[in-house]
Amino acid sequence: MNISKLRTVRNFPRWTVLLADTVLLLAGLVVSSWLVREPFPLFRSPVPLTHLISGFLPCALAALLTFRMHRGLVRYTNTADIGRAVGATLLANTLFCLLWALLWPKAFFAGPTGALALSGVNWAIGSLLLVIMRLFIKEVHFALVQYRAEPKMIAAIYGTDHGAVMIRHALESMPELSVRVRAFIDDSRSRLHSTIEQRRVYHIKDLSMLKQTKGITHLVLAKERLDQRDRKVLLERSLRLGIKILTVPPVNEWLTGKISSRQIKDLQIEDLLQRPPILIDNDKIGDDLWSKRVLITGAAGSIGSEIARQVLRYGPKQVILCDQAESALHELQLELGASVPLERFVPFIGDVTQMARMEKLFDQYRPDIIYHAAAYKHVPMMEHHPEAAIHTNVGGTKIVADLAVKYGAKKFVMVSTDKAVNPTNVMGASKRIAELYVQAMDAEQPSKGTRFITTRFGNVLGSNGSVIPRFRKQLERGGPLTVTHPEINRYFMTIPEAVQLVLEAGTMGHGGQILVFDMGTPVRIADLARKMIRLAGLEEGKDIEIVYTGLRPGEKLYEELLNDAEKVLPTYHPKISIAQVRRSKYKVVNGEISNLLAKLGEWNENTLVLRMKVLVPEFLSNNSIFQALDNKKQQEDSLSFTS
Repeated sequence: MNISKLRTVRNFPRWTVLLADTVLLLAGLVVSSWLVREPFPLFRSPVPLTHLISGFLPCALAALLTFRMHRGLVRYTNTADIGRAVGATLLANTLFCLLWALLWPKAFFAGPTGALALSGVNWAIGSLLLVIMRLFIKEVHFALVQYRAEPKMIAAIYGTDHGAVMIRHALESMPELSVRVRAFIDDSRSRLHSTIEQRRVYHIKDLSMLKQTKGITHLVLAKERLDQRDRKVLLERSLRLGIKILTVPPVNEWLTGKISSRQIKDLQIEDLLQRPPILIDNDKIGDDLWSKRVLITGAAGSIGSEIARQVLRYGPKQVILCDQAESALHELQLELGASVPLERFVPFIGDVTQMARMEKLFDQYRPDIIYHAAAYKHVPMMEHHPEAAIHTNVGGTKIVADLAVKYGAKKFVMVSTDKAVNPTNVMGASKRIAELYVQAMDAEQPSKGTRFITTRFGNVLGSNGSVIPRFRKQLERGGPLTVTHPEINRYFMTIPEAVQLVLEAGTMGHGGQILVFDMGTPVRIADLARKMIRLAGLEEGKDIEIVYTGLRPGEKLYEELLNDAEKVLPTYHPKISIAQVRRSKYKVVNGEISNLLAKLGEWNENTLVLRMKVLVPEFLSNNSIFQALDNKKQQEDSLSFTS
């Protein structure tokens, strides 16, 4: 059989492994018998060697089958397999001693220590033979796997523990990846210049040298390793050097003790920007959601679908998934149905702006808790369609909030946005008006028991239509990456952590509050684009360009989570604060909003936006056709409705 054929052999048949182990143990018995009889005469027995072999054979087979030595893949031998080999030979020799005492009792104590001497030596030699055989086959296998054309990836592994060694074995045993590991990297000075499996350990600072001398193209990083500061240093240095980063799940998450090539992924920009884990009070959230009927509007969207996934972990009685997007809702139903009993959730196709349809939903399911995530969110689109923004973001919120009170829901949690703060666009202003209505509703009906809570946060990484998916598509097309302005920045959160905070905020809110999330430090979009270019293994200006297109209608350079007049109060969660915002009287707000909604089909866009500016005096348009409205005197003459 030639080498190419050898590389195609995946597993030895189990019976051949069992046969080889049995032969090795019998050979060990022969060697042990010779040692204790001849060069080291510890044992003189009248029992012929052939009889000893006949007695030892069933004991060896029983022990090997008990420890299932034939079931493991020899080429993946690890310390656990070595321990099993030692245990199997110990059991075989123990059974052999018992059998010997029954069959040849007079010969059992012949010599200084009798059969125990032979069994002890046999245990040591048998264990050694089993281990050597496995390690030999393992090394031959890796040699054959690596005996091929130049590898596609020359890798270094961050870490020097047992998990790092297992990652090296896993990577080099996958011909489809074609990886050669040339070094280990660690930040511990005590381990520098040592070797692990003939590969030297280097410091993080040696990455540049490794790229030059060993041609390192990839750095493999186990996800559970590194604190946030060290992780950032390592990733930034790798990106600057053009070294691509692969992430590998923790060893304890490997299926059946192995890893598949599908679990080895390129580092994503979400990993690069991720903060330290946000801790939430699972007990409180569980108490809040347990055995409740939960309605999620906009359930097929990025935030809504993640709310559904996380809420279902807390044992609600039923989750109603409401969305008008049929295909997206169908996909979510299939996803959840694969892991959650179908009776635990109900997909409901409906538009929050359709009163009759929403009333049917509330009448049929009587939700206890509502997460209102349905909204139009794209700033430039809504700047050209203010009627749609008002109809959905304001009118839809009003319908769902009114029905929540009518049908006795215990809690209404509205998902808002940082664009509602000092809005410069129609979308942000529409969300601010919705905030005003929700707060006023809470003050209007305290005795009816529906608590209205608003959560306000910035952009979420990877949400539908956000900057990162757009950059990925532009990279796939070969560029350029388009950024509106060199200095534009945004706050970012991952979708799961944003939803965790929404659930926590919903639990802690007492009603009428706007809860603001700590979004960390804002990120410049241009820097984000450069990092994504480097993550793709490309060079800005050489392989791909960044093009600045100018601010879009309604867009501003810097987002805010509070306006100048707002202050915050702390909560028990360090990432959530209460915004002290101006409140409005329900009667006036309801009248203004009802009038605005009633005139949607009659008023032109300028009139609609002007009325929005009356409702939200801090709404000053930016880079928009509606900027001229800010100078009109009608706003000053309009009725003030604020308290």
